[in-house]
Amino acid sequence: MAKITIIGAGSWGLALGLLLNEKNNEVTLWCHKQEERDYLLTYRENKRCLPAIKIPFDIQITSDLEEAVTDKDVIVIAIPSTVIRSVMKQIKPYLNEKTIIVNVAKGIENETLLTLSKVISQEVNNDVVILSGPSHAEEVARHMPTTVVVSSANMDSAIIVQDLFMTDYFRVYTNPDLIGVEIGGALKNVIAIAAGAIDGLGYGDNTKAALMTRGIAEISRLGVAMGGDISTLSGLAGFGDLIVTCTSGHSRNRRVGELIAQGMELDVAMKKINMVVEGVQTAKASYHLSKQYDIEMPIIEGIYYGLFEGASVRDVIEQLMTRDKKMEGIK
Repeated sequence: MAKITIIGAGSWGLALGLLLNEKNNEVTLWCHKQEERDYLLTYRENKRCLPAIKIPFDIQITSDLEEAVTDKDVIVIAIPSTVIRSVMKQIKPYLNEKTIIVNVAKGIENETLLTLSKVISQEVNNDVVILSGPSHAEEVARHMPTTVVVSSANMDSAIIVQDLFMTDYFRVYTNPDLIGVEIGGALKNVIAIAAGAIDGLGYGDNTKAALMTRGIAEISRLGVAMGGDISTLSGLAGFGDLIVTCTSGHSRNRRVGELIAQGMELDVAMKKINMVVEGVQTAKASYHLSKQYDIEMPIIEGIYYGLFEGASVRDVIEQLMTRDKKMEGIK
């Protein structure tokens, strides 16, 4: 039995906490706010994120970071990518050097353009494992068969995490390509915003298939330029995650794109969803990474201009469709 803390009691953190609890681990959920902790202790349910999913009484719930982190075998980071660095700074004084950090957030730090494993490693010296893949919390919490991948600079730790999370409904693969796993997981959220815009405009399957295949080509270009393996981007952490995020009703990134295409302003759409939409901030980071690595990423560029520079969705699509002719391919 492992002692595990989940940092973040949103839908994904809670779903993974439930899974680990079912495997007879000692699980603690950490909430950022005292009132959130009190609510979960009272109702044993996150009615906003995972309605009708009860939190067992043997899962501890706290808002005390020292209590949550001290003497734990594994810390699972399930908070927005934008706050990971600041939370890791707060966690550091209480960490055991042998504690494994498992990050399940997906994104790129805008200020530095670093992947999240690098952000975490700049703040603590512990082994960092990334868990990624096509995995909506709403389905995992209901034991729907799901497959994901784990990666790390130390694959011994990745194998420990693989064994920790593996169940008969949650299958975990290992992959040593840390860059590919992280870039695939982060950038699929950006492409999913465009998929939602396609839905919002009432376009059909042809349009979405074009977006997803050309989208994974752009993600692959950047992933390879940054040192990743192209085969990773065609696997669970790449195309697999892209499929589920572009097509699912659970996808917040797809939903925000849909609302924007229907005429809603970005800030209003974000408030309406009222949950973290990682792809919006990642759109900025991925656009700037494309310039840093001199990679042609016209879809990412169009999404960036649509979100932050006032370009209309229809104009972006027209510009993409009327680009100079070329051969199909990743390069």
